[in-house]
Formats: sequence, structure tokens, C-alpha cells
Amino acid sequence: MNLDPLLSLFTALLVLLVGTFLNRRIGLLARYNIPDPITGGVLFAAVASAIAAAGGGRLVIDQTLKPLLLLLFFAGVGMGADLRALGRGGKALAIFLVVLFPFILLQNAVGIAGAWGLDLHPIFGLVAGSITLVGGHGTGAAYAARFADGHNLQSVMDLSMTVATLGLIIGGIIAGPVAQYLIGRDSLRSEAAQEAAAEGDRVEAGHITTVGAVGALAGMIAAVLAGQWLSARFSGGAITIPAFLWCMVLGVAIRNLGPFVRLRFDDRASELIAGVCLSLFLVTTMMALDLVEVALAAGPLLVILLLQIVCIVFFAITVCYRFLGRDYEAAVTTAAFIGFSMGSTATAMANMQAITTRYGPAPQSYLIVPLAGAFFIDLMNAFLLTLILALPFVGG
Repeated sequence: MNLDPLLSLFTALLVLLVGTFLNRRIGLLARYNIPDPITGGVLFAAVASAIAAAGGGRLVIDQTLKPLLLLLFFAGVGMGADLRALGRGGKALAIFLVVLFPFILLQNAVGIAGAWGLDLHPIFGLVAGSITLVGGHGTGAAYAARFADGHNLQSVMDLSMTVATLGLIIGGIIAGPVAQYLIGRDSLRSEAAQEAAAEGDRVEAGHITTVGAVGALAGMIAAVLAGQWLSARFSGGAITIPAFLWCMVLGVAIRNLGPFVRLRFDDRASELIAGVCLSLFLVTTMMALDLVEVALAAGPLLVILLLQIVCIVFFAITVCYRFLGRDYEAAVTTAAFIGFSMGSTATAMANMQAITTRYGPAPQSYLIVPLAGAFFIDLMNAFLLTLILALPFVGG
């Protein structure tokens, strides 16, 4: 049964509410900051997959609104970024990128070692490495087509999509417990929340007005429209900047240049609208999964994925968190690192949203993570994969 866009949106809202309810009622989910869209979406996908496997048919969720929801979210992130409070982001971004480079090497080393242990071609180790986990579905599809033609590995496309899908789910599940462990172990607190409290600038001090919400939405839509135009305009360059990054940068510009022409935006309204858009994007993504098919297709690569989980958690705690400063911002960024090293930038942002909703804002993390998760990590991934595939025992 195919649902039209409006009915799909209504269903996504209901599933999101179910996920929120479960996260509030089940102590384990609440304690470890599992994002509401992950809980609701995976539950829906599990039930729908079971019904379909039993011959009861399957609901097909319309995906028309997904791209717009993602662009609006990143525009909202930009609209909520006060550059005066983000002056230290450049150093943190540089450190974060330095941390990511050896991790991509490690992730592929784990994948190749796992493939050898399972008597598989080393390329399957890369498929269960940074090709799909850091690169996501798009990078996985691109390399899979190349491997199918050049190495006659005809099943590699299905496996690539399967691993990317599993990574998306796992990245949204394991980040919360890791961040909770770090926050609890080191008694971390949000400095931004403490500064706001000291200034008497609490969220509860005022309500979001209709004018504030409309103004924020207008700014976000303006950023999306301009971002889409710029993305299309410069799509043929040597370096392609993704549309969502254009939208975020333009959101930052609108937010911070607006006061010079007497335009002021309500950061709380931008944050609220962006949060709704991200939740709907992610829950719609989760709802469309056929978990039975994914589990059956994964096969022996599930073993490699288990190794990758251990590797990522170890690296996140011992390297990423430590190098980023062992503070609250570092814990939030570490959760995001797990999100896009196993899934996507959207998963990373959802992980951060779940944590900051409970413990307070992390403005620096919200700035550096989208930048790192956009073209920087893709450039590093492409460069390192090219070197690895040139090795005779891998690509030969």
C-alpha cells in the first residue's frame, strides 16, 4: 500500500510521537539518550517488516519531503548560530579533522582484517569499512558499481546498501550510551547553559511568539532557496559543496548579518523548527527500512560490523573525546562522531540533539560537526580509499 505525501507525513508524526513516548517511559532508552526518531522509526520498520514477511503486505512511505526537511534543518542550525559564541570553533574543527584522518585508516584496516578472517575478498572489508559507514549510501553505491564492473563482484551493490542501512541504525543507537558514560564519568556540564543561567537568559523566560516563529521560518526558507541555487550553480566545480552546507552557511549569514539591518531572529524558534524537521527526516528514513531483508542480506558482514562497533566505541572514548578536550562539548561532538562514522551527518545531528535536549546546548559542536561531516570527511575518505585500492593485495 502506497501512502501519499500527506498521509506519509501524518504517519511519520504518529510514529515520532510513539518513539517519544517510549523514550520517556522506558528508563533504559531515556537514560542512554536514544533519539526519538530512531526508537519510533526502528519499531515501525520492525513491525512493518514482520507483517510483510508474513504475507500481509507493506506500507510504502512517500519520501518526497525528505530532501526539503534536511535542508530546512541545516538552515535552522545556521539560523541558531551566534558567531560571537562560536569564536573557538576553528581550533576545535581543526583538531576534529586531525582525529578523523587516522580513524578512517583504522576503520578500513578493521574491515580488511575481518574480510581476511572470513575468507572474503578484501574489497568486502572496505564495503564494511569507510565506503559505506563514513561514506553512506551514496558513496557505497558509487564504489559498488565500480567493484561490480572491475572485479565481477555482482553482490556488492546489495551488500553496500545493506551495510550502509545497518550503520545508520547502529550509529543512532550506540552514541547515546557512550555520551552518557562520558558525561557521568567526568561530571560534565554545559558551559553555554551555565552562562545563560548566569545572565538570566533562560529559555523559560519567554515564549516563542507567532511572529518569532514566522520570522525564523522565513529566514530558513530563504537560506534553502539560495542554498539550492548556489549548489546548482557551482555543482560542476573541482570541489562540490553539498546543498545542505550552503543552506547552513547562509543561515549563519542571515542570523548574524540581520541585526545590521534591524532584522532580529528568535534563536529558540529556529532551534524548534529545525528540530522538528530533523526528527521527521530521520523517522521517515527509518520507517522505509525492510529490516528482514537487511538482516538476511548482511550475512557474514555482520561479523565485521560488530568489529567496527568495538573499534568505533574504543576510538571515540580514548582518542576523539580526549583530543577534543574532555569537556561537555567534546562529549557531544564524540556522540556526533559515532553518528557519521557509522551512518550519516543527519544521524550525527540527531545524536547531538538527543543529548543537548537533556543536558543543555553545545553551540561549538553544532558548528563544527556539519562542517566536518560535509565535504571535509568525504574528501579525506576519497583520498584514503584511492590509496588503499592502489595496494596490490586489495584492488589488484
